[in-house]
Amino acid sequence: MNPEEPLRTADFDYHLPPEMIAQHPVEPRDASRLLVLHRDTGEIEHRHFRDLGDYLQPGDILVANDSRVIPARLYGFKSDTGGRVEILLLERLDERRWRALGGGKRLREGTRLTFRQDGGAPDALQATVTAVLDGAQRELTFDAPLEAHLDALGHTPLPPYIHEPLDDPERYQTIYARPAGSAAAPTAGLHFTGELLLSLRERGVRFETLTLHVGLDTFKPVEAELVAEHTIHSEWATLSPDAARRINEAKLAGGRLVAVGTTTARVLESAALRSAGIEGSLQAISARDARGETWDICPWKPVVAFSGATDLFIYPGYRFRAVDAMITNFHLPRSSLLMMVSAFATRDLILHAYREAVVEGYRFYSFGDAMLIL
Repeated sequence: MNPEEPLRTADFDYHLPPEMIAQHPVEPRDASRLLVLHRDTGEIEHRHFRDLGDYLQPGDILVANDSRVIPARLYGFKSDTGGRVEILLLERLDERRWRALGGGKRLREGTRLTFRQDGGAPDALQATVTAVLDGAQRELTFDAPLEAHLDALGHTPLPPYIHEPLDDPERYQTIYARPAGSAAAPTAGLHFTGELLLSLRERGVRFETLTLHVGLDTFKPVEAELVAEHTIHSEWATLSPDAARRINEAKLAGGRLVAVGTTTARVLESAALRSAGIEGSLQAISARDARGETWDICPWKPVVAFSGATDLFIYPGYRFRAVDAMITNFHLPRSSLLMMVSAFATRDLILHAYREAVVEGYRFYSFGDAMLIL
């Protein structure tokens, strides 16, 4: 690929046989396979996730996204006609308003919707379409706060490429998930078991969490022809002052910062950019990096605590300020997540690793196997 030419979305395509898309998680969690990619040499090793400790050192710090997936898929009907609707909650706007994807015909502003428990239980919840947003997105205003009804009304929002039911909804949650708010799981963390985390701690590896509530926009293919023309949706994230301090202490003591997943990497890099006093859109900073317009000379930036939205779009050319290594699953073609890992390890090296993963029979996507990029 000519570095002088603009990056095209088609440059991040690859062929994946459909049968390699994992439909079920493996048991136990850490029995999944682990492709280890060494950025400095291009060497690839084939291991299992339970072997992760062989590649970490005392003083390294694992940072993971502790967001919990909400039962965000709701089935209901139009209150006036009885027509069926399917709603996928994307973002809580306030106590009663949500941004959502609406499946169903003619969900116009003012349409009233009714949601009931399975079996048609009498206690129902109603909502009104209060705004028509981009595409199939709608703003819904519920008649009462939704959180108290979600467990009864909602269903686990598995990705569309998973066609088989999940026996245990907790298998689409990380074992350390706490604050609820995601429409999709931060899947790189699904491989951890309590026993594995304990063994890593005994080796001197630290563990820290932050929160990014994952929206489905993260996983959508990029539709713009040129990568730089894609506008990524912002997501809400928080990095606490105590967590930021411990991460910086680990880095200053010589430990490596290992991001568990692309969502974690996005928060850490957003926090590092904020430490330089950057104002406004972080996506603009990523674009300046990609054009070679370096705005700072420090190869490492400490992370700072923050709570709010991030619109950071990381693609090849971006210079990582915080993250030293990354644990990640295998991502969809043309997705912003594939572009992020290509920024971390180069596009050619990532696509080479993906081709080898296909040959070696790895399982792909949310319930699939993992990569460790060093």
